[in-house]
Amino acid sequence: MKLVHRRCCGIDVHKDRVTACVLITEPDGRRTVRKKEFDSYLRGLENLRLWLYANKVTQVAMESTGVYWKPVWHVLEGHFGLLLANPYHMHNIPGHKTDSADSEWIADLLAHGLLKPSFVPDMEIQDLRDWTRYRVNLVQERNRIHNRIAKVLEDTNLKLGSVVSDILGQTGRLILDVILKGQQDPGWLADYARGRLRCKKEQLRKVLRGRVRQHHRDLLQELLDYLRQTEEKIGRVEQKLAVLMEPYAAQVTLLLTIPGVDVLTAWTIVAELGVEMSMFPSPRHAESWAGLVPGSKESAGKRQRARTRHGNPWLRRALCQSAWVVSRKKDCYLTAVFRRRARKGGAKKATIATAHQILVIAYCMLRDGAVYKELGGDYFDKLNPAKALKNISRRAAKLGYAIKLEALGVVPPPPPRRPRGRPRKAQIPPTDGFGGP
Repeated sequence: MKLVHRRCCGIDVHKDRVTACVLITEPDGRRTVRKKEFDSYLRGLENLRLWLYANKVTQVAMESTGVYWKPVWHVLEGHFGLLLANPYHMHNIPGHKTDSADSEWIADLLAHGLLKPSFVPDMEIQDLRDWTRYRVNLVQERNRIHNRIAKVLEDTNLKLGSVVSDILGQTGRLILDVILKGQQDPGWLADYARGRLRCKKEQLRKVLRGRVRQHHRDLLQELLDYLRQTEEKIGRVEQKLAVLMEPYAAQVTLLLTIPGVDVLTAWTIVAELGVEMSMFPSPRHAESWAGLVPGSKESAGKRQRARTRHGNPWLRRALCQSAWVVSRKKDCYLTAVFRRRARKGGAKKATIATAHQILVIAYCMLRDGAVYKELGGDYFDKLNPAKALKNISRRAAKLGYAIKLEALGVVPPPPPRRPRGRPRKAQIPPTDGFGGP
């Protein structure tokens, strides 16, 4: 097997200790293995760096174990060539699982170029990731508080959620504040309805007749205070993100032209995907990294069904939300993608397919600096007009009608089809060996 690195190191990372193995291959083929353990504290990692310098190491590889690899990466970054590998790509031999054996196995794979590097963005993008992911956690916590409040209201027999779509909207919060002050009369509570809920006062009087004890008031007060604190944190995080995203204002502006993508989704795309697409050779690599493509499962020449791969859950979550939003838009290409896929596989598969398409568009826009071009909701009908007309006639026949089709002038040419599969090799005509046919 071809040797790629003659002086390399494999590191097995744990919470409190790291095991390093330096593998040196001489020109005559002799191998030298040197192993040593270090503490994962800053002083220990600095000693690791000095030890690697003493052994004249040029390349270092480690596996991504939770967040424990980050301190090691930060200390060694800029001093050696670093490679972060997926643990699933380098399983050791069964029965030989030790820290020392793992580090040597990583070094051996690295020496022969058998490890694929994981995407590690710049420090600025990593900081953006921390803030966007923290905001997601806060939003999820706000939803959990919302559910706890709904549970307490159900315990008091106040069925506010049966009439109000959001129990923490303007009307819901006013009613909860009055309940905390001791008011229990359904008529008085229904008078706090705002907006369209004023037309539903009779229903509100019916659902607001309950049994509220002091225990419930104390519990609701604690939950509402916690909710206000969480919402204040979300506001502060969004303000911080707005400041950090100023250097990437041009990329965010481009992404906002994609239907269904709002400011928060654009921030998430920039924070997770970055703005330099050189790490992904093609859109397909980005799709696979995000987990928006099915897994590869083929046996006996037959391709079987496979679930989507485990990718970046934060980016996938944001893109799926955008896909669900754009599914209700009118005269939009992405909406046509959603509906076309939903007819065959349902809404869930259509959401993944649309999110996949949004990611491809975002990738090309960030790579080329291009502006989004809307293809229209009738894009697929124009690709094959005869098939579209046949479907319309068949649906009308099922309803008992017959449609007479007549062209209304010059029919515009269909849009160009996107090439599928691998491009064909150029056909070179045979020659007689002297340049002639």
